[in-house]
Amino acid sequence: MSFVSILLALLLEQARPLSPGNPVHGAARDWLRWVGRNFDTGANRHTALAWGLSALFPALVALAVHWALLWTFGWAVAVVWSVVVLYATLGFRQFSFHFTEVRDALDAGDVEQARAALARWMRRDASELPKTEIVREVIAHSVLSAHRHVFGVLAWYTVLAAFGFGPAGAVFYRMAAYTQEFASRPLKPSSQPVSAAFIERSRHAWYAVDWVPVRLTALFFAFVGSFEEAVDAWRQHAQSRPHDNDGVVLAATAGAVNVRLEPAGAGAEPQVSHLRAVVGLVWRTVVMWMVFLALISVARVLG
Repeated sequence: MSFVSILLALLLEQARPLSPGNPVHGAARDWLRWVGRNFDTGANRHTALAWGLSALFPALVALAVHWALLWTFGWAVAVVWSVVVLYATLGFRQFSFHFTEVRDALDAGDVEQARAALARWMRRDASELPKTEIVREVIAHSVLSAHRHVFGVLAWYTVLAAFGFGPAGAVFYRMAAYTQEFASRPLKPSSQPVSAAFIERSRHAWYAVDWVPVRLTALFFAFVGSFEEAVDAWRQHAQSRPHDNDGVVLAATAGAVNVRLEPAGAGAEPQVSHLRAVVGLVWRTVVMWMVFLALISVARVLG
């Protein structure tokens, strides 16, 4: 059931992706604002409750709907619900248009347009970045986005679905990511304030939630890329920065496609050709995930 749900969700997302201002993501942001406004007092017990309501409560709602549909209408309707949830939480097209915009500008030799597109994606000034740094930033941002929008969701969904929890894992992972992004975003004068305690709580919780998924992503990148180089870069990063989850993905990417993503790292200087290599790396990882899920499904049927 998991394999079919993920496959249908990916195909649907490729055919008709959600728009950036879609009502599902808008509802998630509204929910985080409501929770923060009503429960983020700065006290430790209140920040724990606020984080639980932000990330866990939507997952429990998704789980309750899944079980209600499964018991009332059967597994076929429950699969439809899983596809709907995965369609909202899983997918390349939620970020890939930014990547395509920057890549097309670089292919056309329009560095200024590439800087402008990168600035819109990352929401910070990129007007002084040289071409090499633009490529480096695009690679880093795209593989982290692929991890958070695809591979991390796959990891949590697969694990919890194996225990009968359906789409709760996908919702929990994405809401934990949203909560961390909401808490750590740069505040404007008109922004809703966020307490330092809630920022710290969200950061530590996100580290724990993402610890296993980032290592699965790094391992899959190593399998479908240059294995020895990816593992060596991952090991060196773990020794120098053991508590940096994002760095694990970036280190594995750098080794897998032989590109330098850190000033002191190994590999070649980032070139436009590396963007195609990264696209290939990500899609091969998707295929490997789907093969892995298919084998699990077959083993479950035969067992």
